[in-house]
Formats: sequence, structure tokens, C-alpha cells
Amino acid sequence: MKSQTLLLAFLFSLSAFLGTAQVTSSVDSTSIKIGEEIKYSIQVEADSTDVVTFPEGQTFLPLEVIESYKIDTTYEQATYRLIKKYGLTQFDSGTYTIPQQKVIIGNKTFGTDSVIVEVRDVPVDTTKQKMFDIKPAIEVDKPPFNFKKLLFWLIPIVLVLLIVGYILFRRKKLKDAKEEQLPPYEEAITALHTLDNSTYLKENKPKEYYSQLTEIVKRYLDREVDDTALESTSDELIARLQLHKDSGNFEFSSETIRRLDAILKRADLVKFAKMYQAEGQASSDRKTIEEIINETKEVIPEPTEEELQQNAEYLEAQRKKRQRKKWALGGVAVLVGLILAGVIYGSLKGFTNLKDTVLGNEIRELAESRWIKSEYGNPAVIIETPEVLIRTDIEVPESNSMRVESASVFTEGELTDPLYVWVNTTVYKEQPQLQGQANTDLEGLMDDALTNLEKRGAKNLLVKRESFETQKGITGLKAYGKFNVQVSDNKVLKNSSSYELLLFAQKGGVQQVLVVYQEDDGRYAEDVKDRIINSVELEISEK
Repeated sequence: MKSQTLLLAFLFSLSAFLGTAQVTSSVDSTSIKIGEEIKYSIQVEADSTDVVTFPEGQTFLPLEVIESYKIDTTYEQATYRLIKKYGLTQFDSGTYTIPQQKVIIGNKTFGTDSVIVEVRDVPVDTTKQKMFDIKPAIEVDKPPFNFKKLLFWLIPIVLVLLIVGYILFRRKKLKDAKEEQLPPYEEAITALHTLDNSTYLKENKPKEYYSQLTEIVKRYLDREVDDTALESTSDELIARLQLHKDSGNFEFSSETIRRLDAILKRADLVKFAKMYQAEGQASSDRKTIEEIINETKEVIPEPTEEELQQNAEYLEAQRKKRQRKKWALGGVAVLVGLILAGVIYGSLKGFTNLKDTVLGNEIRELAESRWIKSEYGNPAVIIETPEVLIRTDIEVPESNSMRVESASVFTEGELTDPLYVWVNTTVYKEQPQLQGQANTDLEGLMDDALTNLEKRGAKNLLVKRESFETQKGITGLKAYGKFNVQVSDNKVLKNSSSYELLLFAQKGGVQQVLVVYQEDDGRYAEDVKDRIINSVELEISEK
């Protein structure tokens, strides 16, 4: 009885666990071409409280994991269903086995079934592949020298160098002048001898003579006695000298101050009132000034240690002040250079806008106009363009007339225009080649489309190809590059045009979109082309 109870309990727990935890796996195909993707799915049904861990990394060898998709989760009462998908592929043909994968649910490990997959070669039939002659080499014009770009960088650099050079030159000049400056007494005596050798008195220029004479004595007093002497009036200077005498800083004699006062007042009358001087008065005043300078030199006290220390601190403070000023001027120079660069850039941009306004820029006008989104053909090509495309009549070649049910072309502009848009939809009565061999057939259809483009005047055609996918996931083939337009039998335009050609093949039909544009220094044409190409969507054929 006890053994039966235990067996029933075990069976009940096993059935409960199996009822809440199930793992299955599947693939969307067991036969693929080299490089084609297989989607491998693992589905888990478990209790909502269980933690599920799916395989990670390259556990599917010999197949490679090219993408691990997000887990899709759905809930059903107390359980939930998880679906994890992997994108697998193999680049060598043969038969391969996807090994068993381990899925951990809670603390239990479950295994999936192994799957056998066949990887097939892509057949290449060179007898049906259209062959093209090797295109001759073409000469590419050397791009013109960009003077705008040179000016944009050269002018600010030159201005900054000029400013820095001026600062350094002025600094050196001031430094040299400071080094060459004589001590106050020697400077004053030398200046008096220079004044003696002047021709002011011979040329009857007393005003200039007294201006030099008073400046010599004031400069000496400014450097040795009072640092406001040069800026002071005659009365202010005499008052400050008397103040220095009364305070005991300098032991000037009253006679010295009186004589200096008399000379300064006489000099003011000569300079401002044009007073006539008696003969020999100027020479006498010059001699008196030299005596005043000598007497002043005698009464100037020797500097104390404290004054010498203060003077050293002052000189150090001045040095730091000059250093800060130098850095400030350097910063200002850099800032001015940046501002000038911005101004020049804005001027060049403004010049470009002015040129577009005066001379016209059709691409810019199209870019800034109101765009139109519409459907063209059946099945429809949905596209956004600056102008409405116009239906154009075409003739179907007799070789294709038995296969083509309907064909329609919509265009805007010509190949020689700054922008040319061409949309074509073709529906076939029967086209079994398009079913199951889309990639191969798209290449052949693209060859036909490029050949047709050459017949319409595209010469020296440069072609690059790659896959293309619309925003809604419809895949096709894209060709892009450049060509020169032939406008007559003997004339081919020198400037090249850029193009992008999209081609889509559906069951029973082909849809094509061609955009040709002339580059305009990369300002607007590229943006217009991208906007048109990125807007392309297709109506899915139900045929």
C-alpha cells in the first residue's frame, strides 16, 4: 500500500512538471543555398515563476550563428510561452547536423532534437550570363583648387601670427628700452647736454627749449622724489616738494624750491603766453636747473634694507603682472582669431547664399520646395519627389511584346538636367524565372537596365552594386556610380552625372527607380537624392 502511494505521488509530480515545462524546436528550411539564412526556433512552455536560460554563443557548430533574435513572450494563465529564434548559415556546401541544444528551466536541463540540413551550391551558367566588353580607361579631370577653403584657414592664421608678432615685437622693444634707460641722475645730465647741442635758441624757439628743460627736471624728480611729478602742474609740483620738505622725507632748501618755482612759472609764461625772454635768460635757467638737480641728488637719502626689500617685492609683482598681461593678450589674440574665422566662414556662406539667390540654384530650389508623395504604375511605386512625375509613352520591343502585359514609365526632367527622376513598372504575362531565383534574376535584370541606360545616352558608365531594402523590408538590388551624358553623335558632356538605380522583382513584374543628379559642391544634390531614394516603397503584387 505504501509503495503504491509513493508511485502515485511520483507520477502526479512528473505529470505536473511535464504539464508546465515543454521544449520543442523547429527550422524554417532544411535545404538552403550557400550563405542563406536558416531560422532555428526553440519554443518553451513553462510556469511563470521558472527561470529559462537559452543557448548562447556558437553552440550550433558546424553552422554559424549570424544573429540571435529577441525572445518572444506570451502569457497563458499561470504559464508562459517563450520563443527564441537564431539565424544560422554555412558557407560551404554539404550536409550538416545541427546538434542538440540545451535549455535550462529552473534547475532542470532539457535537450532539443538534432536537425540535418543540406547546403547547396549556387549554380552558375556562363552560357546564359550576359558578357560585357571591358570598358576603356577614362581620364578624370583634376579637381580645381579650392581657394575658399584655403582662405578660410589662411586668413585667420595670418591674422593670429600678425597679432602675436606685434605683441612679441612690442614686448622686446619695451624690454630693450628699459635695459637701455640710464639711472635718473645720469639720464638728466645727458638730456641737458643734448639740449645744449640743440638749435632751439639759435632758431628762436624758446617754447620748445623750455618744454624740454622743464621735462628734464620733472622726469628726474618723478623718478627720484615724487612719482606724480610728470603729471603735475607747476604749482602742484612745488606744493608737493614743500610737503616732502615739511614731512622730513627730503631736506630741500627753501632757496632750491624757490628757484625751481621761478623757472617753472617763467617756462609756463613762455610756453603759453609767448613771453619774450631777455638775452641769456634761457642759458641761465638751464644752469640753474643743473644746480637744482645736483642739490636734489645730495639730499636724497640712501635706501634702507626695508625699502630695498619692498622694491624687490614690487619688481617681482610687476614681473608677474606683465606675465599675466602677456597671457591675457595671447588669449585675446586666439579669441580674435576664432571670431575672425567665424566671421569669414559666415561671409563665405553668405556669399554662397547670395550667389544662389542672384545666379539661381535649381537643386536648392527643389530641395526647399514642397514635395509630393504619390503612387505610380501598377503594381504601384510609392515615392516622394519635388515635382509630380509625368507619364511617358514607351514602345515595348517586339522581342518582349509577347511576354509583357503592361508597362508604364513616369519621368521628371531630362538626363542633362540637374535632377532627373525615372520610374518604371512592368507586368509580365508569364515570368517563371522570377520565382525562387530572385537574386540571380535581379542581376540579369540589372544588366538589362544598365544596357538600356547606356542606349539612352549614358557613356563611360561606372557601376557599383549592392543589395537594397526599403524601410518596410522589401529587398531589391541597387546600382550606383557616375556617367557622362552624350548629347549628340560627337559630343559628350565633360561634367559627370551621378546616379542611383533601384530594381525590384515581384511575382509577375519588375519595378525600377532611377535618380540622376549633377553634383553642386555637395550642398543640396546629395540630400535631394537621399530623400527620394529613402522614400521608395512598393505595392506588393498579388499576381
